[in-house]
Amino acid sequence: MLTSYALAEGRIMVREGLLPTAELSRAVWIDLLNPTAEEERAVQAALRLEVPTREEMEEIESSSRLYREDDVLFLTANFLYGVDGGEYGSTPITFVLGGQALVTVRYQTPKAFSVFSLRCQKSPGLLASPDGVMLHLFEQIVDRLADILERVGSDMDRASAAAFRSARAKVKANQRDADLREALITLGQVGEVTTRASETLLGLTRILTFVGAEKATAVRKENQALIKTLVRDVRSLVDHASFLNSKANFLLDAVLGIINVEQTNIIKTFTVASVALMPPTLIASIYGMNFAHMPELAEVWGYPLALVLMVISALLPIFYFKRKGWL
Repeated sequence: MLTSYALAEGRIMVREGLLPTAELSRAVWIDLLNPTAEEERAVQAALRLEVPTREEMEEIESSSRLYREDDVLFLTANFLYGVDGGEYGSTPITFVLGGQALVTVRYQTPKAFSVFSLRCQKSPGLLASPDGVMLHLFEQIVDRLADILERVGSDMDRASAAAFRSARAKVKANQRDADLREALITLGQVGEVTTRASETLLGLTRILTFVGAEKATAVRKENQALIKTLVRDVRSLVDHASFLNSKANFLLDAVLGIINVEQTNIIKTFTVASVALMPPTLIASIYGMNFAHMPELAEVWGYPLALVLMVISALLPIFYFKRKGWL
């Protein structure tokens, strides 16, 4: 799908679908979502630049992701998407920055793009220049990542607090197991999201470094201060994402430790039960033998005596374990 954004007499014009070459050439921002070959050709004809293919966008070499052709910058990085819906992942997005327009090529829709599109319609000044559009879009992506990191941090705190509260309190085993399982799932999601967010921030860092080196020709003077602000914000988010990842690993180890303690207690219970039942089993086995001369079997008190011996032999190990502090 092709969406073009243009300014006409201070008003924004948003159009979807193919347009004549003359109208496309007046756009400040052209957003290509799952573009067709016809849409790619139309953009290339209007702006006289090459639109990278999906295979080219997925290249991992730095020289294939950040490069310059004449006066056009080609900037590609992986971006986090789909966190709100739970089906999150990373997708490569290319920013083609020319003097006439910005072209974005993508195959998924991070929420920052939808939010920025609405912002542009309310504040047409954001579309004053192609480089301004790109930098303000980066600003929206950074804000979105900050919100995501804040939310996953809060989710992690709630899940870990519930797990530790259940471990300390005398709650039912089913409830404790559910809290621990929920904590493990949440910590796994936090680790996945923070890792993908760090990947996005790393890509933004590389793009901003590359653009900063080319800013004399690629970025207008009034927008160059935005680069410094974005670099500072990205660095702070990188540090926060690293902190969250370290905290998630620590809490994961703690929750796994609690689970190991619970499993150890269960194994201890079975061990004590098996040890306590061994002497009664031995006594029952002895009196179950088919020997001809076992005097006790002929006595009236033989059966009660065997039962008493079995009970005493079962209680003695339990008392011994308690005295040693093993129970």
